[in-house]
Amino acid sequence: MVALTKLSNQVMTESVNFNVIGTIDSPYKEKFAIPRQPGLVTAAQGQLRLTGSANNIELVRGLEQFSHIWLLFVFHGTQDQGWKPLVRPPRLGGNKKLGVLATRSTFRPNPIGMSVVKLDRIEQRDSQVILHINELDLLDGTPIVDIKPYVPYADIVPTATAGYAQEKPTTAMAVAFNTIAIQHLAIFSSDYKDLKQLIIQVLEQDPRPSYKHDKLDTRVYGMVLYNLNIQWQVNEQSTIEVTGILKVKENPDSV
Repeated sequence: MVALTKLSNQVMTESVNFNVIGTIDSPYKEKFAIPRQPGLVTAAQGQLRLTGSANNIELVRGLEQFSHIWLLFVFHGTQDQGWKPLVRPPRLGGNKKLGVLATRSTFRPNPIGMSVVKLDRIEQRDSQVILHINELDLLDGTPIVDIKPYVPYADIVPTATAGYAQEKPTTAMAVAFNTIAIQHLAIFSSDYKDLKQLIIQVLEQDPRPSYKHDKLDTRVYGMVLYNLNIQWQVNEQSTIEVTGILKVKENPDSV
């Protein structure tokens, strides 16, 4: 439904209601440690399940010709927190404020995001249409409102400039596994494809808050990938050491 107000010869849209056309199944079960951009963690695999009237294989006929697709989505994990006109981009160390529309912050007037992901294949399982995707940066359960093919000649602008975000973030952190974590990996790797690589690529980005970088930090952190709690800390050599991988206990209240 679209509510319109006419101004002279122009039509101004006051509000727009979109239908969700799909939902993301992602290894990222919480906001902490999700990479800040798509493509930084190539081992992140997930699925996009079409929903409602959009769960129709005809909607994606021909999409298999494209290696990558654009996903337009809702920041459902933060939309209830409202938006801010000024935010602190992590790329600037959290020390400088910029207008929210000059950033990719989730706290936007309209909580809409866009992400380009690799399309591995399209499957119809019984009546369910599933897009198998890779290199994603989306929270589990993310609502999708549109899908578009990624078209290189139109979507790449070689002469574009990007201010403070001109260069790809460096992955400066080394990642190691202690003896216990290696034992845990052996237990879970058969159930989760590329689990070790996923953990390494996520931790290389150093998901800690920016103000923690380059400071002594003895805290033991945890991040949830799939249904596993990955425990880690930064050692004296400024290496992220994975100290354990534990199965997340199911909440009986959610059953």
